[in-house]
Amino acid sequence: MSNKENIVPFGTPDETEIKLINKYTRREYKADEVYTFSVVLCDNDIDRDFEQFSSDAIEKLAQMFVGKTGICDHNPKASNQVARIYECHAEAVEGESNLAGESLVRLKAKAYIPKDGNEELINSIDSGIKKEVSIGCSASKRYCSICGCDASFGECNHIKGKNYDKKLCYHIIEEPYDAYEWSFVAVPAQRSAGVIKSFSYGGKKDMQEIMKSLAKGEQMSLTADEARKLHDSIKSMENSYKLAEEYKKELVTRAVKAAACVNDELSAIISKTAEKLDISELKNLCECFEKKAKGEIKPVPQLYKNKAKKNILDNSKYSI
Repeated sequence: MSNKENIVPFGTPDETEIKLINKYTRREYKADEVYTFSVVLCDNDIDRDFEQFSSDAIEKLAQMFVGKTGICDHNPKASNQVARIYECHAEAVEGESNLAGESLVRLKAKAYIPKDGNEELINSIDSGIKKEVSIGCSASKRYCSICGCDASFGECNHIKGKNYDKKLCYHIIEEPYDAYEWSFVAVPAQRSAGVIKSFSYGGKKDMQEIMKSLAKGEQMSLTADEARKLHDSIKSMENSYKLAEEYKKELVTRAVKAAACVNDELSAIISKTAEKLDISELKNLCECFEKKAKGEIKPVPQLYKNKAKKNILDNSKYSI
């Protein structure tokens, strides 16, 4: 089977994902009947409204958003439903911090759309037109970053977005108790909320395609199972590399020994330069010197002249 036959089309769920999706469908859907994508719903950074979800709030929202519908422009009409979340979790973004200097934590979800009749929407997502999202939820507490009072009950006189003694005022959202929808919007309050480039390996994606994405520095999202499979693939590549290095060392040794049979000085030169050659070049070099050492390639004297080029007027063979 070729690599192309092994590649899973982008946006196609694996066996585990299609089982999760079918929990929300009336009939059993096949993997090629739905389109899936990854989306960051929110994070614990300070947003454009000068509000911030606490890391604890994001953990709680992760449980609430599973199964929630995706709409457009927060318009809660049944006809406006476009997608549904089938998996959601909080994840730390390694090496990144929010504006408050805390480790960045984001709420990442996976959503599905039936392919039939939604080609235009899917194309809008793939092309990046439909990208930014916003969430609809309720929380019981909003703490002021300046005084710590609960701003939900008017206990605080500080104004969001203003600085007090060089310290920014913003509200920290805690204790979410309901998550009711997420929506595609033009300008989200959360700067990083939106569809992200997802990565689904599952042992079927072409490794060259993966390496190209990594080389470009593209953002990729992995489930625990996908991360494990990618790790196994990398370990396999490392083992192959070790075997190739051992084989190369054997070829270098062969080339040096064969060259020594021909000329001791040549052997020293080969010993210094062979490491710079690739395996194919080393194989050719070995074969050449080994044939020379066995006498299969007859040495040619430096003063040898090709008889074919002899003067046609030469009649020396008739001399008495």
